[in-house]
Amino acid sequence: MRPRRPQVRVQTATKAPLGKDAAALAGLFVVSGSLHFIRPRVFESIVPQQLPAHRTLVYASGAAELACAAGLFVPRTRRVAGLASAALLVAVFPANVVMATGAKRRLDRRPGDTRRRRYLAATLLRLPLQGPMIRTALRAGGVIARR
Repeated sequence: MRPRRPQVRVQTATKAPLGKDAAALAGLFVVSGSLHFIRPRVFESIVPQQLPAHRTLVYASGAAELACAAGLFVPRTRRVAGLASAALLVAVFPANVVMATGAKRRLDRRPGDTRRRRYLAATLLRLPLQGPMIRTALRAGGVIARR
């Protein structure tokens, strides 16, 4: 008879506590997803013109953000939520580009407007942050290893 090996408990992405970065991402999804329903007109303006039914897309993306946030907080659904969150961040990237180009056009009309300049800076800084946010979502879901 072979000796029994002691069972080793491995913390997987579904068992490990949610990291601070993933909790922050989930919190961001809660805030942003809620705003899609509270102020949909703001988001309608950044939906690329080629896409139909802007209001419907705004509501759908808001619901997706809220679902991803909830999924990240629940260990059992964290893997799927991590993948869905990464996909959502990729899907909304064109809207972020539209937001930045719109901010640039508004600043060009009033170049001395400090508020518009800051808003443009924020929209431009947001673009390269998508990469780390996608990585955070994939790490939360256990798709890629945490460092």
